Amino acid sequence: MNDTRHSDQDAALDVSEVIAPWDGRRVPVTLLGGYLGSGKTTVINAVLAKTDRPIAVLVNDVGAVNIDASLVRRRHGDTIELTDGCVCCSLAAGLAAAFDGLRSRPEPPDHVILELSGVADPSRVAPWAGSDGFRLDGIVVLVDAEQFVERLDDPFTGPSVRQQAVAADLFVLSKLDLASPAERSETERRLAELAPGVPVLDAGDAVATASFLDLGTRRPGGVAATPPAELFDAHDVHMQPVPQPIERADFETMIESLPASTLRAKGIAITPDGTQLLAQVVGRRRVITELPRAETQPATDLVVITPRR
Repeated sequence: MNDTRHSDQDAALDVSEVIAPWDGRRVPVTLLGGYLGSGKTTVINAVLAKTDRPIAVLVNDVGAVNIDASLVRRRHGDTIELTDGCVCCSLAAGLAAAFDGLRSRPEPPDHVILELSGVADPSRVAPWAGSDGFRLDGIVVLVDAEQFVERLDDPFTGPSVRQQAVAADLFVLSKLDLASPAERSETERRLAELAPGVPVLDAGDAVATASFLDLGTRRPGGVAATPPAELFDAHDVHMQPVPQPIERADFETMIESLPASTLRAKGIAITPDGTQLLAQVVGRRRVITELPRAETQPATDLVVITPRR
């Protein structure tokens, strides 16, 4: 199955040939976008407070992420090392330096979250997530439900807001406590026009929001070790059996047949010739890739997360 919408974005940047870091393992990267004031820092704080896995967060301003002092192991330069193995790094020196810094670490993080600036176009940053040692997991865009329509219709802010929406794999509505029912309804209507088929998640439960960022790649059992369903609050988590072995075409059909409301899905299949296939779904982004040797994991059923009706 080809992901035509992101095929160019996922390609690695044109860099000189180097030895792949971490024995060929690719670390998933989530791009976290959204216009100024949409709440990206709030989500990052929720992730750092809740995860027990080593992740890396790349932000424009480390000082803006008000990390609980009890979680901080040490600060050095533009980097904060946390007690659970997470690291928060500044993008002051640029994306190239930030990713090179991660590649230089002897152990890879489980996941990278790249916080985009409030006016950044995610599609222009996405190729970095396909650079050596990394792979794009998805583009999550936070949407201020109170001000989105006003900003979209503003000649000055509209182009940035529109670019972010069109690039999104998953929307997260924020500022719901400030938005009226009419503002929320109109926001959802305009999002559906700009990006048909992209699921919308409420940011009301910070734990649930953080859980969709795929933070369990090193848990025993790999992708099969999904956090308990209660973490997802208003979402259903179910297991869809995958025949093992299965032809690649049949596995592709299974992924393509998932309901449009699917927020997240993951699973590993084995073809008759022994090839391992990883299926990754983040909103409308649906990709099947062959697992390199460094990422070999047991076959699993398909874990599917959908909104609770």
